[in-house]
Amino acid sequence: MNSPFLLDGLIIVVYFVAIVGIGLYKGRGSSDMEGFAVGDRNLPWWAVLGSILAAEVSAATFLGAPGEGYGLRNFTYAQLAIGTVLARVLVSYIFIKPYYDYRVVSIYDFLRVRFGNTTKNGASFIFLFTRMLASGTRLYVGAIVLVFAYEMVAQVELQPMQEIWIYVAALVLITAITAVYTALGGIKAVVWTDVIQATIMFGAIGFAIFVLFKGVPGGWSTVLAQVKAPAFFDSGIDHTKSFGANVKGILEIEYTIWAALLGSVFTTMATHGTDQDMVQRMLTAPDIRRSRRALMLSGLLDIPVVLCFLLIGLLLWVHYQDPAKKDVFAWYIVHEMPPGVRGLVVAGLFATAMGSLSTALNALATSFTEDWYVAYIKPQATSAQIVRAARWSTVVFSVLLIVVGGLTAYGRIVLHLRIIPIVLGIFGYTYGSLLGVFLVGMLSKRRGSNTGNVLAMLAGFIVTALLSGLHITIGILLGLLPSTASGKTLWPFIEIEFPWRILFGTVVTFVVAILFRTPEKQVWAAEDHIRNASAAN
Repeated sequence: MNSPFLLDGLIIVVYFVAIVGIGLYKGRGSSDMEGFAVGDRNLPWWAVLGSILAAEVSAATFLGAPGEGYGLRNFTYAQLAIGTVLARVLVSYIFIKPYYDYRVVSIYDFLRVRFGNTTKNGASFIFLFTRMLASGTRLYVGAIVLVFAYEMVAQVELQPMQEIWIYVAALVLITAITAVYTALGGIKAVVWTDVIQATIMFGAIGFAIFVLFKGVPGGWSTVLAQVKAPAFFDSGIDHTKSFGANVKGILEIEYTIWAALLGSVFTTMATHGTDQDMVQRMLTAPDIRRSRRALMLSGLLDIPVVLCFLLIGLLLWVHYQDPAKKDVFAWYIVHEMPPGVRGLVVAGLFATAMGSLSTALNALATSFTEDWYVAYIKPQATSAQIVRAARWSTVVFSVLLIVVGGLTAYGRIVLHLRIIPIVLGIFGYTYGSLLGVFLVGMLSKRRGSNTGNVLAMLAGFIVTALLSGLHITIGILLGLLPSTASGKTLWPFIEIEFPWRILFGTVVTFVVAILFRTPEKQVWAAEDHIRNASAAN
């Protein structure tokens, strides 16, 4: 390895050592699930804010969002951030208070109290399965730079299967390091390392913009000349078409203002209100007020962060002008960034990958331990046994995420799939079902039942899958349909894009679930639980 890469490698090693050390130090003393899962509910709101940002900006965003800017040559992807701000206000005033009132560690325990075990189990299973898939695909992205670096240092061009195995090795490295401090330190280690990782990430973004912009002849005028219309907001409306044709067209476009004001709102309500991964860090704040503050400020900060990533993509287009170039930001980092700066930016990439990974592992372990281990496997377990189970389940989920990440590498390399639709699309099939049931529980006291909720969640998934062409995708992957098959040809009505999936799933689930009445016995049990939780507080 030459000396420039030695400098980059040294910076990255220092980063890894520092993160693990700080994580273990800050996470010490997590001897029960209250400490392991929600940090004894005494972390400062600004740390919670940093943790939310670190979890939101995954490696998929770090590399995928510049890819969207590079491919689209505008900022229309950032429209979706508008909806995330609106959704955070709704989550703050609909979801957070009941979670604190019920004093839950796993948010799916709210559904147990409100409806019963069947609903809780169904929702918890959906979370565990979907989060494992979504986080596994994100994990793959963090290994892209390592693969490019290997090719450059070894001076070889990898064949597809060789590249996949290098990805797997990189996934094992990243996951093993993250799992150490996550399993031993719990949510405190996760939050405090997230704060550091968010800081490194912002520094990496700034470095990348500075280095890229410095090499642009003509400055801003050259960059702006490359921006394609519409630059920021796309209505998706074609005035030559009928109203029905325009509605159909908007639902079949990924980034429009309607997707921001409707689709993105429902997506963020699901990810920030019904996903243990994100909600768990909010519950580490001492009270509702500070939890809301962290959540809403994170939404405001999301907008400039996304715009910066898209600007990187646009600067990369000015630099390369090559439509066929894939994983363009990763390529630029490895091949053209100056030594030292390259190491800092790669550390920023690892920071985003490890930030979202650590929170996912902690949330998966918490949900499995609270919803399944304590409930069914060992109901009489002591606090020490429960924490030990959470730590071992962290290890198991680490292995499963590596498997999913490896399969994603195969899909990306062999099937040439795009990153952002994969990551954002996966939970779109199921999170509408989660959000619909949670909204019934939050907005009503006597509607929804175990039977009705299961039927509603199933209906939400089926409708979303059909409208999204999931059956076509599965047919292609299984070899039952040609790779050129289109959902629009085999499903004649419409094929919605990923920003709309959760909205449709939520509406269908909510409408079906609200038709069923909550048994009086369950209503009384929920009221008793709230009174007991209030007395305990």
